Amino acid sequence: MTTPPYPEDLERPGLVRTGRSTFVRPVRPEDADRLVAFVGSLSRATLAYRSLGPVVRVRDDVIRRGAHVDYLNELALVALAGDEIAGLVRYVRDTGEPEHAEVTFTIRDDHQSEGFGRLLLEHIAAAARARGIRVLEADVLADNTRMINVFLGSGYRVEAGPPGQILHFEIAVDPQAQAVARAERREHTAVRRSLRPLLEPRSVAVIGANRSPLTIGHEIVANLLRGGYGGSVFPVNPRAEQIAGVRAYPRVRDLPEPPDLAVVAVRAEGVPDVVRECAEAGARAVVVVSTGFGETGAEGRSTELELARFARASGMRLVGPNCMGVVNTTPAARLAATFSPALPTPGRVAMSSQSGPLGLAVLDFAKRLRLGFSGFVSVGHAVDVSTNDLLQWWEEDPATSVILLHVETFGNPRRFARVARRVAPRKPIVAVHPGPADSAVNSLFAQSGVIRTRSLQELFDVALLLAHQPPPPGNRVAVITNAGGPAALTAGACTANGLLVPALGERTRLALRSALAPHADVSNPVDLTPMATAAHYRAALDAVLADDGVDAAVVLFMPPLADKPDEVASAILDAAASRPDKPVVTSFLGGAGVADLLHRDELVVPTYTFPEAAATSLGHAAAYQVWRSTPAGVVPELAGVDSERARSLVAACAPGPATAAVAAELLGAYGIAVRDTGPDAGPDAFLSVGADPVFGPVVSFGLTGDYADLMADVAHRVTPLSDRDAREMVRSLRAAPLLDGRAGGRGVDLAALEETVLRISAMVEDLPEIEALELRPVRLLPPGEGVAVARATIRLAGDTTGGVPA
Repeated sequence: MTTPPYPEDLERPGLVRTGRSTFVRPVRPEDADRLVAFVGSLSRATLAYRSLGPVVRVRDDVIRRGAHVDYLNELALVALAGDEIAGLVRYVRDTGEPEHAEVTFTIRDDHQSEGFGRLLLEHIAAAARARGIRVLEADVLADNTRMINVFLGSGYRVEAGPPGQILHFEIAVDPQAQAVARAERREHTAVRRSLRPLLEPRSVAVIGANRSPLTIGHEIVANLLRGGYGGSVFPVNPRAEQIAGVRAYPRVRDLPEPPDLAVVAVRAEGVPDVVRECAEAGARAVVVVSTGFGETGAEGRSTELELARFARASGMRLVGPNCMGVVNTTPAARLAATFSPALPTPGRVAMSSQSGPLGLAVLDFAKRLRLGFSGFVSVGHAVDVSTNDLLQWWEEDPATSVILLHVETFGNPRRFARVARRVAPRKPIVAVHPGPADSAVNSLFAQSGVIRTRSLQELFDVALLLAHQPPPPGNRVAVITNAGGPAALTAGACTANGLLVPALGERTRLALRSALAPHADVSNPVDLTPMATAAHYRAALDAVLADDGVDAAVVLFMPPLADKPDEVASAILDAAASRPDKPVVTSFLGGAGVADLLHRDELVVPTYTFPEAAATSLGHAAAYQVWRSTPAGVVPELAGVDSERARSLVAACAPGPATAAVAAELLGAYGIAVRDTGPDAGPDAFLSVGADPVFGPVVSFGLTGDYADLMADVAHRVTPLSDRDAREMVRSLRAAPLLDGRAGGRGVDLAALEETVLRISAMVEDLPEIEALELRPVRLLPPGEGVAVARATIRLAGDTTGGVPA
């Protein structure tokens, strides 16, 4: 008999409600002994709930057979606690109704209040859905309130049979909006609880601590002490009695208490044994700063992934490897678990960096900029704790108001997009990504509300503004200067960054004329002349900030022969304090130490070496404010969708290109007819779906011909699309005037086009097997006449060739 293939894609780390880490995976034949031990550990009451009646002894050979499943018609998932099974869920498909399956849950007694049941339900529901099962059926004793609450609180559509000693539940595993929302809330709570031992530990062990200064192990201990950490610090070194004045311990098992956090700084070959010792000692989080893993090749990558699996199964979160540590500057949890020689000052910015060496430069640069941090985490290879997790921690951190990301890859891109969309309206997220600055990636970041910068310098320029000043309510900027040349450069930079430098109102110009020297230019830019004093700067800035047609101000100061930058800086601070709703930024060209002059208690006016950086930062902030101020939109319920029919069609197809008939039928199940009406007087378009390495499935839209081919005039959005996304996508093309009639002509049926975009998004969300899809040409018909898809190609996962046109 052929052994069925083991579904590695179902191996997933998990978090239960308490924040405990676990690892969920399909059962394997070699788990037979684990299953016997698991059943043997269950109480009589738990066995009675599982067997729906009086307990009878289950033979070991019967239990062992449960380790052999075909992963299709019978599937069992286990949640691990160390090397033992903490929970088990199993479904068996109904041979008479193949879209139904019976499901059973068993949770070990000592884990029954932690949330393993809900976690396993989410995992088995997703696995069943992918295997064509739409309804899970379960029989539960009426007094098994914990399991009943798991079903009723899942968010899935649940139907319960009539009251009796045994209740029959039918759980529709389609991802309803309510189920998704509840799963997100559970995930958010669990992630935050799991990160508390990492970011707010009560004790820290440093394994590999060294007596010699300027070594990594020594500097981590020294920074913990120098940084004001209030918990216990336990250096671990078998050949030292003291390190940095603190008692050292020979092994992790010798510590006086289980450490919340263990920082590992030993050679790569020793890391697996050390992490195992940390788990045995009861550590709840591990930071591996050691190098020599994924960056060395496939074997190193395999080792670090196994480290992550072990850590999660052992109830620990893991940062790294190849990272520089963790910093938290909040007063309640001052933590400097890093070897960085530069420790950040407290502030409102939090940052995640995927590069350890880069993190060292970042902290040093931020300190010179006087940009304070609430937290900094170097995630290294991010085999476990990722940017996605940290976003959820900082989402509710009252000390954090701006989040910075250095991202190279996303462990779960769809999760990142979902979390970023939730966080960004309240806290700006600024990211630098080393990938090409193409329109697709830019569009995807913008859709999620993430400000994408082109360099680390630009990242910090934007952070400096958002950390200390509000985003501008609009894009109209006043420029104040004492030199005409820099003002012209600034005005040009503003225009290049989507900002306007408008004429000032008549009342503002009158106020400027009465307050400034006779030769001052009171247009915009406002040129105060080289003879300007601090009083002139104060009067000019007060006047432009009071103008209802101005949303922000850029102040330039070129030191003349006898300059007094301290007085000018004080005048700028006074004016900025009087209008806290409008941002003020400055550029003191040639001035040294000016940043110190523009700080007054909590009030900070950002200053930049060159004015172009000020304009760029304001442009990013203004675009972010527009995104934040626009209603978020909803993913609508679409009429005429038969997702069950579509799933049956996909289940019957082999991987690769779908036939023309199947492609047409799949689209028809989502209310999209494939019909060629012949060439039309209006423009033709295309809609396609492809996999982006950052965000997953991406819908692209553009007009056919030169618009897309020569002008690269294509709009992109990540699924699932809201009605806002579809509307913005269609209208964001440079060729959009051809669609709405602004360029003359009849225009097209925009409402029908947007609905088609939403139907494609829904299709891709429901059918993850779709690897690529293209509708070309899409005939754009006059208003009220809809759209007509002339040809369609669909490719299902598992093949890289093109689809067959329908």
